[in-house]
Amino acid sequence: MKIFNIFGKKDAASDLTAMLPYKLSVEMVPYRIYANRNSSATMMVRLQNNTGEILLTSLVAELPQQLGFDELGVSKQKEVRVGEIAPHEEKEIKLDIYGGLNSDPGEYTVSLTAIAHYRDYGHVLNAVKKRTVVNVVKM
Repeated sequence: MKIFNIFGKKDAASDLTAMLPYKLSVEMVPYRIYANRNSSATMMVRLQNNTGEILLTSLVAELPQQLGFDELGVSKQKEVRVGEIAPHEEKEIKLDIYGGLNSDPGEYTVSLTAIAHYRDYGHVLNAVKKRTVVNVVKM
């Protein structure tokens, strides 16, 4: 990509793929979901842009079979199009997680992926993955 330096072009993609573009932090309110009954919790995901560029961002969350994003427990994956995040800006996304009659006591892993896009949501520059645990307890 050194050839672009001759013509005055800047290769922004190489700068964004060299480092982690986001910092992800997760908080659950309340801390747990009750087993074998209809119960819910709100997962608050804080997403901070660590780069010096404005990033078009989306967040993908995936749940295990025993939990869901709706009261029936049918929806297991959710994509949130966050939009543009300015350099060093932090945005908070709230996701409701529901347990049902088939959620047994234990720890369940939730997978979160923050994706940096180029031009539109169809082109991916870089992504950051994080796994977190949701506690399901017997009452």
